[in-house]
Amino acid sequence: MVASAPEQLVVGKITAVYGIKGWVKIHSYTDPETNILGFRRLRMQRESGWTPVTIDQGRRHGKGLVAHIVGCDDRDAAALLTQRELAVSVDELPQPAADEVYWRELEGMDVYSVSGEQALLLGRVGHLFATGANDVMVVEPVANSIDARERLIPWVDEQFIVEIDRAGRKILVDWDPEF
Repeated sequence: MVASAPEQLVVGKITAVYGIKGWVKIHSYTDPETNILGFRRLRMQRESGWTPVTIDQGRRHGKGLVAHIVGCDDRDAAALLTQRELAVSVDELPQPAADEVYWRELEGMDVYSVSGEQALLLGRVGHLFATGANDVMVVEPVANSIDARERLIPWVDEQFIVEIDRAGRKILVDWDPEF
């Protein structure tokens, strides 16, 4: 029996070369963005698949991050790493606090509106995205949802997000089904 590879989560991307000693610029998807520098077992996407990489030094630089990857010691080697995604095994992610949730956990959950007398299925979480004011949940219609509209629901706890049922894979929202 072959063991399956652990699920990975993309946490950043190498965007450019920095300097002449093999350092690279990294765009981090973590919050805060410096958290990417704390992962000890990163993997980098290559044509042949995901390979382990180790960041031995890193820091904030301007509005972003710069880092040195072990074994990458000159500008030419760093140039070969640009535009590559960095990922970590989901098993290595810290456990969220009781009032926190990873976006990846929400994707695929059914979304029900509790506005009115009965809960109505609005659809399923397709993805989330950040805006300046708050995050937004994109709810895509499914076969048994109340209609075929995509909805953008602001992620505002206690105002629109009523409850997250991880075990039942559903989210209850206070959202007018007509909107």
